[in-house]
Amino acid sequence: MKQYIYTVCAALTLALLSTTLQAQRIATLQVNTSGKEKLNIPVEVDLDAITTLADSSLQLFEIISGKKEPVAFQIAITGNKRTLHWVVTSSKRSQRTFELAQSRPSNIVSKTLNVLEKDGALVIASNNKELLQYNYKTVYPPKGVDTAYKRSGFIHPLNTPSGHALTRINAPDHYHHWGMWNPWTHVLFENDTLDFWNLKDRKGTVRFAGFNAIEEGSVFAGLNVLHEHVAFKKNGTQKVAINEIQNIRIYRQQPNDPYYILDITSQLSCASSSPVLLLEYRYGGLGIRATELWNKDNSTTLTSEGKNRREADGSTARWCMVQGQLGNDYGGLVMMSYPTNYNHPEPLRVWPENSNRRGDVFINFSPTKNKDWLLEPGKTYLLKYRLLVFDNQLSQEQAEEAWRAFAQPPAVKIIK
Repeated sequence: MKQYIYTVCAALTLALLSTTLQAQRIATLQVNTSGKEKLNIPVEVDLDAITTLADSSLQLFEIISGKKEPVAFQIAITGNKRTLHWVVTSSKRSQRTFELAQSRPSNIVSKTLNVLEKDGALVIASNNKELLQYNYKTVYPPKGVDTAYKRSGFIHPLNTPSGHALTRINAPDHYHHWGMWNPWTHVLFENDTLDFWNLKDRKGTVRFAGFNAIEEGSVFAGLNVLHEHVAFKKNGTQKVAINEIQNIRIYRQQPNDPYYILDITSQLSCASSSPVLLLEYRYGGLGIRATELWNKDNSTTLTSEGKNRREADGSTARWCMVQGQLGNDYGGLVMMSYPTNYNHPEPLRVWPENSNRRGDVFINFSPTKNKDWLLEPGKTYLLKYRLLVFDNQLSQEQAEEAWRAFAQPPAVKIIK
């Protein structure tokens, strides 16, 4: 594994409170919301457009009733660009005013979100609660099952804030289902028709190929990884057809939040001078095999267009929500598609209520469900998704609010 590369993070701690009065204003940052939000909103702004001061010399405040309240923030570096990140908490105030200020340099860092090593996997945790596990080491199916089903580079478990797993692996009916993962099913590459999804067919697979970055901080934690979509050629050789850079990021929760926000971005490019044609097929792309605790009787499915589980398959949607009973508790997730994604609003693959007789749950945003997608050499293609993972029940209105905050986040007005 490559050496961890951490983003720079900064947060106000008690040790820094004594510098508040000495802090010199650099810029005012105004964020306008409806004032009716029930959910927090991650926001960001180009930091270098505001100041060239060192990260360690900066503080962020929110101005509330004339008083400065410290705000946790994090500075991410991509290439040679710095981006300032923070979370706008829900409030009845529609105009939110923040102040970026210069203070005495400090090396004190407060990290509420961490990335932990765990036996061939990395776990993203918030305040010591494990929320997501990314498996970079190859995981094999149970003993006696064809080893062609082995896989690396997938998420499992994906947990609710209270710790209930929402994903499943090694389901006897579909050993190639790996929690939350995103292979393509019907692919034309160098005159071969490949399948990166149905591993038993031995036509291809997706492999973890390295970490580009690992991020920890007071606003988010995440991973930036390389996946190789590998073609198994008819002549017995193997060749990488698609390089995928996947970014996984979980944002800060407030202490009493019964939910968290997870962003997954997939950047696709041809790995050689050969084009890749993702052929129309009924499933492929980002999929979730849900917990074995759910069935048709104790879970529900709802899309942004008001479709239920019986109606959702083959429909198009901006978001899809599944929730249900988790032992004595309740919880679920909303999976959201970004407007610039290919074929947005995206076609859905949703298992019918009679799946495996008990009504097992599987959902999939499948942009190639009703048309091909050509990936050309020298070009990069981007798919962006957000998940709201929650305890208890979530309403249709809250799911719609979450999608709008993702697709149309409030602008940040800079006043120097």
